[in-house]
Amino acid sequence: MTPTPALTWAQLRDLKCAELEGAADGWGRSSNRADAARDRVEQQLLTGLRDTQEGEAAQAAVARLRQLGRNFQYVYTECGLVRTTLNSLAHEMRTQQRVLAQALDDATALKFTVHADGSVTYPAAGEGLIDGTPLTGGTASSSGAAGLVPPSGLVPPNPHAAKAQDIADRVTGAVRAAAEIDWRYAGILRRLKAEEGLKVPDSTWKDAAADASEVRDAAGAYLKDAIPRDASPAERLDWWAGLTQEQREEYLAVYPDQIGNLDGIPALVRDAANRDNLQLLIGKLEGRDDEKSVTQLAGLREIDRQLGEGTQPPMFLLGIGDEGNGRAIVSFGNPDTAKNVAAYVPGLNTSLDRDFAEGDLKRARDTAIAVQDLDHSSAVIAWLGYDAPQTPDGIESLAVMGEERASEGGRAFNAFMGGLVETNEADNPHLTAIGHSYGSRTVGAATQQGGGIPGVADIVLVGSPGVGVDHAEDLKVGSGHVFVGAAENDVVTKLPSKQQVTLGAMAGPYGYIVGGVVDQGDDDLWFGKDPASEAFGARRFPVDDGPRPIGPRGLSTDAHSQYFDPERDAVSADSIALVAAGRSREVKMEEPR
Repeated sequence: MTPTPALTWAQLRDLKCAELEGAADGWGRSSNRADAARDRVEQQLLTGLRDTQEGEAAQAAVARLRQLGRNFQYVYTECGLVRTTLNSLAHEMRTQQRVLAQALDDATALKFTVHADGSVTYPAAGEGLIDGTPLTGGTASSSGAAGLVPPSGLVPPNPHAAKAQDIADRVTGAVRAAAEIDWRYAGILRRLKAEEGLKVPDSTWKDAAADASEVRDAAGAYLKDAIPRDASPAERLDWWAGLTQEQREEYLAVYPDQIGNLDGIPALVRDAANRDNLQLLIGKLEGRDDEKSVTQLAGLREIDRQLGEGTQPPMFLLGIGDEGNGRAIVSFGNPDTAKNVAAYVPGLNTSLDRDFAEGDLKRARDTAIAVQDLDHSSAVIAWLGYDAPQTPDGIESLAVMGEERASEGGRAFNAFMGGLVETNEADNPHLTAIGHSYGSRTVGAATQQGGGIPGVADIVLVGSPGVGVDHAEDLKVGSGHVFVGAAENDVVTKLPSKQQVTLGAMAGPYGYIVGGVVDQGDDDLWFGKDPASEAFGARRFPVDDGPRPIGPRGLSTDAHSQYFDPERDAVSADSIALVAAGRSREVKMEEPR
């Protein structure tokens, strides 16, 4: 269906865009009130209730307060969308008003007459070729030069004709564009409505996700085009600081996916944006039955549950998305105010799923608790900002992995850490990069790009199949600041080098199969020199041997997964915490392999 230009140029000229913006301000105030109410529910009422009350009644009250908080969040989102829709409408209409005003000014200067239908009458002008009398005037319209007799080769055109035609085209073009804008935004506003009732179920968030997508598309020229995607983290921080409060609120309401994942934006802002985007993503994936959507939805719901529980240290959602295998960046503690900030990069088979939300987030939280016991001004981040390799057979097929994903992940990790450097407010902050499994290869790749990982002073590598370099010094933090944990029974730390692998062969102290042979004593691994080896030159800290790879139940990889666990491997967990707290001098060392 196409709109018909029911507008006249006089109506477009007289349109009071300031009234649209005034209405937008009203919706903005409603959005802000809902946001403040949500914050009070989640930060004051829920926290106070959990801290002081127990029992079934308290649990029921918590559930109802969480529902109330979700309701306020929905009101905040929808009212914010209405505000941006009205502001964007005013922005686009004002653009057409400027086009019209310029055309009318040109007509006035030339003493032309613009009629109600947009046609333009111009006076006689010029000279005839035969008698020298002025050439007859006429009327031009956007559909053609009505009133004119096409000149013959002996009759020159009136010099005003072309100018009048241009003015008529501009007038009519502005009116038609304004009519299309009006029609388009009227449809968007009609669809921005909530279901009846006090509850906000997942189906309502699904509708909100569709609303947000439509408003984003409409507001591209008004807001989205100004987002500095290709800028440095420092430039993004300056851009955000230069916005008015109203502009910030609009970006958060309409583009939480963009602002929440933009490195260089402050952590509190990213957290607010991503919490809203989390609900939109849940609504978007709700009802889909493909494997990826079901898997990611389970992970998103678990993250949402933990955010609602109000964990300690407090959670900050610094990134969330459904692209690729999924994205999730969660900090335990505020990385902008903490003196010590550690970022943990997971590896093989990590994706946005329930295992990540339960397992990898627990590793980061356990580490954060331990680090904060050493220095309360600390934060630990679980960083899933890349597509880690996915192998259906687990670490048995680790050897088929390449290095491309590590390189791509390294670039993304550097951008993230560069953002932390810009937003951190502490004096002389201490940053640590922690890589586990293939995540250690990603950390290694990050060190080889540019001048290394921005701001990072210490690197911890656990369960590593190699990091892409042969010497700790090559990681650009100094060999004395590279720490390695390698369990005796962690087969990933004993993968053969590419030169050792022979198709169809199988051998090794535990009969471990990797489409080839395990390392037979050589200090080369799949991705380079063994980080735990003497030749690599890092500082190796003691860890528990872990369960044997072959047991009564067959192949076990548990030794690869307990480095962060304070119960199963307290020595390793404590060593990681000491490094992250900037107290690496207290870490006990053991001999390299």
